Formats: sequence, C-alpha cells, structure tokens
Amino acid sequence: MRTFIPVKVESYSGYKADEYPRGLICNGVRFEIMAITDRWYQGDRDPGVPVANYFKAETTCGKQLIIKHEVDNDQWYLLL
Repeated sequence: MRTFIPVKVESYSGYKADEYPRGLICNGVRFEIMAITDRWYQGDRDPGVPVANYFKAETTCGKQLIIKHEVDNDQWYLLL
C-alpha cells in the first residue's frame, strides 16, 4: 500500500503562496525539482477530505515524485 509521509518543501510563491514545490527534504536527503510534469487538485465537496494540490515532479537526479500539499493546514507530503 502506498502512503504519504510528511516532508519539508521549498516552494515558489508567485501570485499566491506555495504555488509549486522547487525542492524537498526527505529523511535528510534534499531533492531539487527540475520540472512539474503534471498537477491536479482535490476539491472541497466532501468536508471529510482536505483541500489539496498534487504535483508530479521530476528531480534533477531523474526521480519521479508525487507531492501533496494540504492547503488548509499548509502540510506537504511525499507519496511512497
């Protein structure tokens, strides 16, 4: 089963805060994000499910990552 683990994210803030991730630290290892290859949203129709932005990202070392940002509590997660 795949799970999300909390990570520290360095994000770009343009016209809004935390617009997209630029790098992240997971288990003491820093990954620099080279490109966001996809992005999707989780809406607020179900009050039991938090509003979130998802990013499929490619790192400079060639890894493909799925990153989740829960907007209301400003928490970032990495899908393992």
